[in-house]
Amino acid sequence: MCSADKTGAWMLCPQCDLMVRLPDIPVGSRASCPRCHTTLTANWHEPRKRPTGYALAALFMLLLANLFPFITMKVAGISSQISLMEIPQVMVSEDYSSLATLFLLVVQGIPAFCMLTIILLVNPIKMPAGVKRILARVLFQLRSWGMAEIFMAGVLVSFVKLMAYGDIGLQTSFWPWCLFCLLQLRAFQCVDRRELWQNIAPMPALRHPPEVGVTGLRQGYRSCPCCTAILAVDQPACSRCGVVAGARRKHSLQWTLALLLTSVMLYVPANLLPIMVTETLGNAYPSNIMAGVILLWSDGSYPVALVIFIASIMVPTLKMLAIGWLCWDASGRGRRDSHRMHLIYEVVEFVGRWSMIDVFVIAVLSALVRMGQLMKVYPAWGAVLFALVVILTMIAAMTFDPRLTWDRVRENKLKEPRLDGN
Repeated sequence: MCSADKTGAWMLCPQCDLMVRLPDIPVGSRASCPRCHTTLTANWHEPRKRPTGYALAALFMLLLANLFPFITMKVAGISSQISLMEIPQVMVSEDYSSLATLFLLVVQGIPAFCMLTIILLVNPIKMPAGVKRILARVLFQLRSWGMAEIFMAGVLVSFVKLMAYGDIGLQTSFWPWCLFCLLQLRAFQCVDRRELWQNIAPMPALRHPPEVGVTGLRQGYRSCPCCTAILAVDQPACSRCGVVAGARRKHSLQWTLALLLTSVMLYVPANLLPIMVTETLGNAYPSNIMAGVILLWSDGSYPVALVIFIASIMVPTLKMLAIGWLCWDASGRGRRDSHRMHLIYEVVEFVGRWSMIDVFVIAVLSALVRMGQLMKVYPAWGAVLFALVVILTMIAAMTFDPRLTWDRVRENKLKEPRLDGN
């Protein structure tokens, strides 16, 4: 049995399951898997001070962003002004509490909770070990669901749409919100999962010395999906974080395909039904996603029309096709080009959240464009269905186990991880 101090030098790649022995990583560098090039761990400058500083600054900027007006709009002498907290209130008043809850969670609630959790975990604050484990587990589970920067992109797209109707003014809280988006992203980047868990609890000892360049499954080992600890295949619960898992995600392909099929079924009505309704002088004009793209293109807003078309139509469609292709390949029917399939998986994971831009555009428009009988915008059922499509495809990508694409590939005894600068 390997001792705990020697265990800390070993790591199973979470994407391709290759056993790697980590070298001494210089400060400011990171180690990547020699087979799939996934970043395994990083050695940041001042690993406590930097994320703490960024997280504290982000929380302060978020507070400022909620205290003052966000944007204003003036049409024919009538002005409208909103703050960030008024956006969900308008949605609730229009009987779209589901969209209001989604906005509060992914735009403000989850990012704020993650910043607070980072402060608590990276610093030597006295807390029960069980509380630290729970916070660390929740932090990395919620990381993909914070969408503050995507909302910011939706705000910018909304500006271009609104400029055709009146004058747009940036108010006091707009700039703190921009800083919050940047700071919370930077705080996440400066937190290394492996190092964080090492500070919470040591790596459990290994049953037998591992072999470099061979997958963990062939050696009787598996990687904990939460804390990256190396565990025996027949050990269901991680002794460090308590997460129960197997060598591969149970029924990964079945769950992924079920979620994919559901998202496809919702995607058709989400594109056919109106996503928002514009009332002008008492006349209602419903529009769906494609109609909005056509209107922007006809008005000469070509870049914005392309952004909406790519994010709301092209990306969801290609993402669903890509997830289906990944499942096809992982089931043994593909060409066994694991490097290509891994690249597709990484792209799917990265771009999936950005399809939510259109939902956030509707949120901004419905909150700001409230000019009495002159003009009014409110969401429609198509927006709810489209948000569900984005959420389901995100969950489908999370339930897919990328290691399945590598299980049929023979190892080439790759021994040394790559070292890159942060």
